[in-house]
Amino acid sequence: MNIPGFGIYVHWPFCLAKCPYCDFNSHVQNDVDHARWRKALVRELAYYAENLPHKQTVTSIFFGGGTPSLMAPDTVAAVIAAVRKYFPVAEDVEITLEANPTSAEAARFKGYAAAGVNRVSLGVQSLRDAELQFLGRQHSAQEALAALDLARQHFTRSSFDLIYARPGQSVEDWRAELDEALSYAGGHLSLYQLTIEKGTPFYTLYQRGEMPIPAEEEAAALYEETRERAANHGYDAYEVSNYAVKGQESRHNLVYWRYGDYLGIGPGAHGRVTRQDGKYATRAHRAPAIWLDRVEKHGHGAHQEERLAHADRAAEMLLMGLRLAEPLSLARLEAESGGAEVLDRAGLAKMQENGLITVTDEALQSTEAGRQRLEYVLSRIIL
Repeated sequence: MNIPGFGIYVHWPFCLAKCPYCDFNSHVQNDVDHARWRKALVRELAYYAENLPHKQTVTSIFFGGGTPSLMAPDTVAAVIAAVRKYFPVAEDVEITLEANPTSAEAARFKGYAAAGVNRVSLGVQSLRDAELQFLGRQHSAQEALAALDLARQHFTRSSFDLIYARPGQSVEDWRAELDEALSYAGGHLSLYQLTIEKGTPFYTLYQRGEMPIPAEEEAAALYEETRERAANHGYDAYEVSNYAVKGQESRHNLVYWRYGDYLGIGPGAHGRVTRQDGKYATRAHRAPAIWLDRVEKHGHGAHQEERLAHADRAAEMLLMGLRLAEPLSLARLEAESGGAEVLDRAGLAKMQENGLITVTDEALQSTEAGRQRLEYVLSRIIL
């Protein structure tokens, strides 16, 4: 059985600009008081440490956002030092920082490495300048490649993101761009199909009919091409949108997908923590200014924790676990469900008959075809 680990997620909510496809909790603000934010992040971490019933060993720390590469390296160092102060930390802890590949942000890489970051995840999104402009990115393809080269000099592990299934993108176009990306990759790639999220500028354009996206069959062809080209370069699709050379998988994201516990620090951050009487969902206030004020007054910006019902825990585990290429333990699923029946046996048999799920006495696993249609599969197998 794969051990989930225990992760700490730290949210930095600020960006230089808001990308038109993004619905994350991110904000454009030029007058950030880094000293106040450093103290607040450390203080909220201390609050959670004091209120956990037992201290699990931290296997991963992830600085996400927003744009964490806008953080002062001193802030990153202070948070990492606080984690080590309040928690036992694995010797091989993975410490990831998301970064944009603009030259100004890349210049901070040396400081982040000195602070203890050992893995960087770069938001490249495309290797084509016209597409980067369309996606609202602040860097050029040349800057992206320079940042990838610099990341290899400072960090033992690296990854970068690309967005495909963009309007008008053909399989041939994507094949050429992906092969180029794979030639620069450092062991891990996140390859996401463009999704249209409500509340974004892209959603408005889509609703007006001004931004057509690939039809289902075209998107499926792009997905298959992605899997094939990645496999040819030694990258396995260990999760729906994530590809890695063996041993280079994102340990932090595996905590989520394997339904382990994790803390969420910072505005809008979510968490899952196990207490004596069950598993709880945690979440912090989304608005950065309100979160900061609450931390300074009360020691945290968290809303009241919500105790999760066993059925909800099992559903979450299925939602996350079936994204992975690895099997999901039925014994663990039963433990999360409290012994209650959560699987629709008739639906499960149908999904197995259709080649979307495999089932043994010990485990449940989505097939490649099932991971492409995961929402459909989940709607048919969860009671």
